[in-house]
Amino acid sequence: MASRAPAFPDETVRGRFVRQRSAFRQAVTVDGSSGFPAEAGRYHLYVSLACPWAHRTIIVRRLKRLEDAVSLSVVDPIRDARGWRFGDGPGFSPDPVNGFRFLSEAYRASDPGFRARVTVPVLWDRVTGTIVNNESSEIMRMLNSEFDEFGDPDVDLYPRDLRDEIDAVNSIVYDTVNDGVYRAGFATSQSAYLEAVTALFASLDLLEERLSGGGCLVGERTTEADWRLFTTLVRFDLVYVGHFKCNIRRLIDYPNLVEYCRRLLDVPGIAETVDADHIKHHYYRTHPSLNPSGVVPLGPAHHVAERGGR
Repeated sequence: MASRAPAFPDETVRGRFVRQRSAFRQAVTVDGSSGFPAEAGRYHLYVSLACPWAHRTIIVRRLKRLEDAVSLSVVDPIRDARGWRFGDGPGFSPDPVNGFRFLSEAYRASDPGFRARVTVPVLWDRVTGTIVNNESSEIMRMLNSEFDEFGDPDVDLYPRDLRDEIDAVNSIVYDTVNDGVYRAGFATSQSAYLEAVTALFASLDLLEERLSGGGCLVGERTTEADWRLFTTLVRFDLVYVGHFKCNIRRLIDYPNLVEYCRRLLDVPGIAETVDADHIKHHYYRTHPSLNPSGVVPLGPAHHVAERGGR
């Protein structure tokens, strides 16, 4: 069984949304010292096209050209009380590895005592029949560095000389933007909502200024910091403005951020990872406390993700 850190369910503390900690934190390594050696065909990635956290790992897999080394399958974007489901539908399919009907079965197979919320992405090991890791930031780095023998070693999204700055940018972006939209959307008090949404837009304003000269967040080339921000920005006008009440401004009101997103969408293979239908149907049909009717809005008419999709 894979060892795991203590898991805490999503909750609210004085109205503030507090995210559950990822439970499975093992690592794939080149030398196999972790017990999970990097091998082509051994690992499988379970993802949702709707989820920004899973989207990060899909992007790294694509950029590193690991499609033949690490297989991937997509869950139904509509998640009910039973959690993420496999099945036949537009953009998702049955589980080709284990025949699971629900992703929760992978969690129970890895830890029969697991009782927290089931999340994506999941990196699964076919050999041991267990989850290696379900923390997106760690899976990104494994795909970036541990599978170079099977992918493109010239792509390095976490270069050693930029790591301190990347980590600093990631920390701010995670707290106020990536998780910030959720902290605003799931706040259960006015004060908690105002705290989150104010911090979110303060960061977006700073990012707009940081990108005023074009280019990337850190250094002269695209790094993981850009892709971690991108998966939130590409969903912003589609779902976060309305569904999560992040409506002080829209992304299209930030010309530098819009141009930045479009440059990233133009990277070969990236637009195909963005599925606006999965994104909208997941958010608007999965959170009954926020949208009891389950009605999915038709708009917006213009958004950066309109260049993605199928």
